[in-house]
Amino acid sequence: MTDDKNLRAPRDAERVNVNEDYEVRYWCRKWDVSEQQLRDAVKRVGVMSRDVAKALGK
Repeated sequence: MTDDKNLRAPRDAERVNVNEDYEVRYWCRKWDVSEQQLRDAVKRVGVMSRDVAKALGK
C-alpha cells in the first residue's frame, strides 16, 4: 500500500515526521506553531509526539 499524501492526519500519530510536507502542516496546525518551531522541537527532543508537544508547551 502506498502512502497517500492527501491524508490530513499522519499515519502514525505517535511520531512527528518532518520529512513529509502534509505531516508538517498537520502538526503545525494542531499545535499552532510555525514550521521552524516544530523542526526545532523535534531536533531537541526527538520524534515522539508527546515529547514534542511537551517541548512546545502544548
